[in-house]
Amino acid sequence: MTEIHQLAAGELAAAIARGDISSRAALDHYLGRIETLGEPINAVVAMDIEAARQRADAADAAIAAGQNWGPLHGVPMTIKDTYEVAGLPTVVGEPKLKDYRSSDDAVAVARLRAAGAVIFGKSNTPRLAQDVQTFNPIYGTTNNPWNTERTSGGSSGGAAAGLAAGFTPLELGSDLAGSIRTPSSWCGVYGHKTSYGVIPMRGHIPGPPGTRGEPDLCVAGPLARHPADLSLALDVLAGADTIDASVWQAQLPAPKPTTLADFKIGYLFEHDFCPIAAAVKARLEDALEAARRAGATVTKLDELPGGFEASYETYDRLLNGLVGASIPDKLYNKAKRGAKVMGLVGKNDVGTTGGFAERATTSHRDWAKADEARHKLREKWHTLFADYDVVLLPSVCVPAIAHDQGGNVLSRKIDVDGNSHGYTNLFRWIAPATVAGLPATSAPVGLTDDGLPVGLQIVGDYGHDLTTIAFAQHLAAAGVEAPACPFAGKSEA
Repeated sequence: MTEIHQLAAGELAAAIARGDISSRAALDHYLGRIETLGEPINAVVAMDIEAARQRADAADAAIAAGQNWGPLHGVPMTIKDTYEVAGLPTVVGEPKLKDYRSSDDAVAVARLRAAGAVIFGKSNTPRLAQDVQTFNPIYGTTNNPWNTERTSGGSSGGAAAGLAAGFTPLELGSDLAGSIRTPSSWCGVYGHKTSYGVIPMRGHIPGPPGTRGEPDLCVAGPLARHPADLSLALDVLAGADTIDASVWQAQLPAPKPTTLADFKIGYLFEHDFCPIAAAVKARLEDALEAARRAGATVTKLDELPGGFEASYETYDRLLNGLVGASIPDKLYNKAKRGAKVMGLVGKNDVGTTGGFAERATTSHRDWAKADEARHKLREKWHTLFADYDVVLLPSVCVPAIAHDQGGNVLSRKIDVDGNSHGYTNLFRWIAPATVAGLPATSAPVGLTDDGLPVGLQIVGDYGHDLTTIAFAQHLAAAGVEAPACPFAGKSEA
C-alpha cells in the first residue's frame, strides 16, 4: 500500500478532493514522521502545528460542504525559511532575525495558500542563504538523507532534504547561485529554477524584511519528489506582482515536443573551465543515451553561448555586485580599500578574496557594462534555442560533498577525481542559465556507485519553463530517475 508521504502532491490533492484521505490525516502523517524521524536530518526547523491543524480541519469541512479551494486543497507543505510566512518565524539562520515574525505572507506563499495549501513549517537554510551547504548558528546543520555525513546542499538544503526524507510533498525554494538546483541534485529530488521575473520575490529574505524590489538574478521556484508537481506548483505561482498585474500576466507556452523522441537536444558535459567527476558524467551520459534510444535528436555543443568562462565572469560581477549592496558600510569601505590594494598586485581574479572585494564594490558604470554583457548573452542563448528545445548540462560538478564548515566559500576546496578545485566551482555550471535568466530544471538521473544522487540540468529558452519540466517528466517515464531515498521508506511507527 502506498503511504501518504509517497504520493505526489497532485495525487494527494486529488485523494483529499475525493474524500479518500483527509487533510488532517495527511498533516498528522507528516508531523508524525518529523517527530520520530526528523532529528538526524534536521530539515524542518520551525512549525505552527495548532494553526496548521485548524487549517487542515477547515479544508476537510470545505470538502464535506462541496467546496474546493484550488489545486492544492488540503495539501500539507513546508516553505524554505527565506520566505515570510504569517505566524511563523523567518530567521534565515541569522541571529539578528531570531525573534522576527511576519504578519504577512510573501507573495508566492500567499499564492500557495490561496490554492489551498496547508503550510505547517519552515525548512532550514544557510545563514542568510549564502552557502552551498545548509548550516547556521540558530538551527544547526541539515544532513543529507542519503548519507548524513554529507551536506544536503544549499541554500534550499532543508527543502530538498525534507522532500527526500518524506517530510513534505512540495516545497518553495529560491535560486541565485544554484540554491534550488544543487540541493535537488544532491538529494535526488526535482527542482525548478524559473525564468527570471515569472514569480514575484516580494517577501523573500534577503534583502531585509520589507524589501519591495525584485533582486537581480534571484528567482523563486518549486521543489518536489515528482516532476509533475513542478508544473502544478508553477501554475499556482507564476504571474505578475500587484503593481505589474494591470499590465501583464504570465502565459508560459506549452511544450512543442509531445514525446521524448520529439526533442531536439544540445548538451555539454565536459569543459576545462569546470571539470566534472567521472561518477557524475557517467549518469548524465546514461540519461542522454536513454533520450537517444527513444529517438530524440542529440547534438554535442562545442561551447556555451558567449563562452562558458566569459559568461561566468559576467555572472560573477553581477552576483557580487548584488551581494555588495547589502554589506554594512564599515565592511563595504574596508572591501573597497582591499580591492584597490589587491588590484595593484593583480590578485582580483574570479573566486579570490580580491576578486570578490573588487566586484562587490564596483561602480555603477562597471555594473552597467556587465548588465549589457548579460543582455548580449540572452540574445545568444535565444538564437541557440532556434535549433534546440533543451540544452543539457550538469547540475553540479560533483556528488554531495562531506560537511565542511571551516573558513568561507573562497577558502574551501572540493575534490574532483583526486584533483583539488576551488569551492566556487560548485557555482559554475548553474551560472549560464542564471545570468541569462533562463528556466532550468534539475532532474535526478541515477546514483553513483557510492549511492549518491546525480542531477541533470535541463535548460530552456526564456519562458519555456514547461518544456524543461516536460523533458524531466519524459525521462522519468522512460525510467531515468533516482530511486526513492531509503530514508523515505522508514516508518514513524
